[in-house]
This record gives sequence, C-alpha cells and structure tokens, in this order.
Amino acid sequence: MKMRTPSGRDRPPPDDPAEDEADLWFLPGPDPAEDESRPALPGMLPTPAAPRRGLVELAEWRAAEGMLVQDLAALAQDHGRLEERTAGLGPGVVQRLAQAEASGLSWWTGDRVQPDRLAQWLAFRIGAAGEDGGALIRAAWAARRLAVPAPAAPRGTAAIAGHLGADAGGLALLAEEAAAALPAPGELGPVALGCAAFHLWRALDDRPDQLRGIEAAVLGSRLAAGPGPGRALPFLPLSLTGFAALTVSGSVERRLAGWVSGAHQSVLSALMTLDRLRQWQARATAETADLSGRTPALLIACLARHPLVAAPLAESETGASRAAVQRNLDRLHHRDLIREITGQGRFRLWAARL
Repeated sequence: MKMRTPSGRDRPPPDDPAEDEADLWFLPGPDPAEDESRPALPGMLPTPAAPRRGLVELAEWRAAEGMLVQDLAALAQDHGRLEERTAGLGPGVVQRLAQAEASGLSWWTGDRVQPDRLAQWLAFRIGAAGEDGGALIRAAWAARRLAVPAPAAPRGTAAIAGHLGADAGGLALLAEEAAAALPAPGELGPVALGCAAFHLWRALDDRPDQLRGIEAAVLGSRLAAGPGPGRALPFLPLSLTGFAALTVSGSVERRLAGWVSGAHQSVLSALMTLDRLRQWQARATAETADLSGRTPALLIACLARHPLVAAPLAESETGASRAAVQRNLDRLHHRDLIREITGQGRFRLWAARL
C-alpha cells in the first residue's frame, strides 16, 4: 500500500508506527503547556512585556505646556480680568455665566437646551415634563455644579467628588480611578490639568456623551479654574463661542492647544457679556432717573446680579412690597429695559434686555 504526501508524491508506508504518526502533517501541534515545562534553549531569552503606559503621561503634558506657554499666559491674564469683574458684580453673575455655559455644553452633547428654558427650570422647575426632560435635568445639573464653590480638598478623590457631587455609586468609583491617574495639581498647571481630566474622564467612562461628556466638561472646566474655594468664578468657560475646546483630538499638544484656544475665546465672550451688563445697568439707571422712590434702582441692581428675576426674589432683595415690585417691573418693561420670558400671567420671570 502506498501513501501520498501533501505534495502528491507516492512513498512507501513506514515500518515504525511512531514514525508514521510524526509524519502526519495534519495533526495538531504540541501542547503549549507542555512546552513551558521544557528548559529554554541556550541563548534564548524571554521576550520582555511591553511597558504599560499611564492613562495620563505627565512628561507629555509638561512638554505641551512648554510649547504653549505664551497662549497659556494670555489665557491666564484674561481669565484673571474675568474673575475681577465677576467679583465686582456679585455672586449672581456666577449663576448667569454658569447657566450660559451649561446651555452651551448641552448643545455640544446633543441635548440642545436653550438658556431661557434652563433658567425657567432652575427658577420654578417648569418644563421637564416632555420627552426631552432628561436633557433639561442634565443641563440644570451642570449649571448648579459649575456655580458651586471649589472644594477645600486640593486633589484626590475628595476633590473630584466635590467638583461633581460624586458621593455614591458609579461616579464615586470613577472619581477614585480618575484621581489615581491624574497628576497632582502642582505637577501641572490648572489649565493643562483640566484638559487632561476632561479627556481622562471620557476615556474611563463608557456611557453616552450626554452623561459622560457633560460630566467630563464640568470636571475639566472646574479644575482648569484653579484650586481654592475663595475663587470668584469657580470654572473656566469652554463653550460660550463654540466647541473647539471639547472636540480636538490627536496628540497631547494638539488637544491642549484646542482647549486653550476654545477657553480663551469663551473667556473673551464672558468679558463682553459683563461689559454689556454694566452698560445696561448705566443705561437703565439713566432712563429711570425720573421715577420716584428707591425701588427702581434696587430692582435694576437685582436684575444685574441675577440672570432671571421673579417677583418673590425681587421683593426679598429690595424690601419693597409685592405691589411696588410688580408696578416697577411693569415700568421697566414698558421702557424696553427688561423682558419677560415665560409669556404667561403667573410665575413670570424677568431678565435684563442686554
């Protein structure tokens, strides 16, 4: 009997069955587990495992900071100007800027919440009954977290939890993992640290961008503002003029450059908003000089401090009666100095017409 090889040539059958089995090319190879017990051949060394790269490579981020030192300095200067003006106008301005930033972030994530609708929800919890109620609630969460003073803890899980309110569940686990991967605040400048935290959070979290994206942006913008609970503005604006800070990918230097550029444009936009607010306050004061009493001036100051004002808030801050507040709000409205955003007869909200 003759057998065929894989090439098709005939050969005689072997006399030894072991030789026959060794020549069967279609049988599986030797067991790898058995090979591990055999000694290695002389001169053969085990292949070293590839080093595991950290989620945030400090050397790369420091190098990117060095390449962008002038841009970072310009951003720091204008951000300082923004903080100074915010401190001069009072805490209500922080709420105004936080709501504008949260609305911008919602457009980046696809929720697309308008600022007036967000303000109505924050003031009266109105408007979340529709199909997009979740989007409104997420934007409101972002507005509240952005405006909260910075936590006392400068670093670690407690700091990240303080920025996000991550005190339980999956967010606490993510905060712990992010804190372990991020460098200490002193090892990177706050702007670069915020950018690294933004990209890290999105890499650690596998939820949709409506959730992980807005959390990453809030965390990054608050870390980028710098440590310290006494800061007048506890976040760095990122989305007031577009999404360049949030959409750049690629190398560390490229991501940081996009972050700095987008943040700088947003800071300049916020400065323009505050300039317009001061101009409105001066114009409103001049155009109501003929009105008697102190209520008009107090109302103007209240409308400058808060993005939206309801009659109970105005009554509390001015000390005037409900009738006097309502009468003077109507006067300001008729003089085209303020606008009413709800379009209804009750639970009305007023805003300065900038």
